[in-house]
Amino acid sequence: MKIHNILLSTLLLSSFAVSADEMPVKQEGIKYIKMLGGALKSQLKTKMKEDKTGLTALAFCTSSADKITKEVNTKLPKYAIVRRTALRVRNDSVNKPDATDEKVMKAYEAAIAAKTFSPKDIKVVEEGDVTRVYKPLVTKAVCLKCHGSDLSPKIKEALDSAYPHDHAVNFKEGDLRGVIVAEIKKH
Repeated sequence: MKIHNILLSTLLLSSFAVSADEMPVKQEGIKYIKMLGGALKSQLKTKMKEDKTGLTALAFCTSSADKITKEVNTKLPKYAIVRRTALRVRNDSVNKPDATDEKVMKAYEAAIAAKTFSPKDIKVVEEGDVTRVYKPLVTKAVCLKCHGSDLSPKIKEALDSAYPHDHAVNFKEGDLRGVIVAEIKKH
């Protein structure tokens, strides 16, 4: 029993040491994710209140989301970036996921299917000298105006015009819409 307790204590202490080392990078990544997510969400909410059809919000996303992402990145240290991506993107040239992004998002989708998912599940992935911090974005009812399967004719027309190769539709409430990713190089 004593040996078991010693082994258990050793395991707990070693896992604490690992997570304590990762915490500063994880917390830094979360900070950058909140900067981008907060900037986009607050403006998107305002646009949705201005126009319940979703057209103003769609116009905002089309004209400003990438500009806001670039603006937030100018405020970050040179060793860090923050971006958005999804398995089904609207704009391939800007938000296309790489293999690591896809793996993380598929893990989130599997957790949603298994009913073990939490929207607070922040994933940390280390690759060489870069640590990625992922925050899931879950589809809410309001998102369905532009990302659902029952789109108004005006929204559909605007999407077809702005995004001829759009894949970011046919979502249901609770689906994984995508992620915000902070990438932090060791410095």
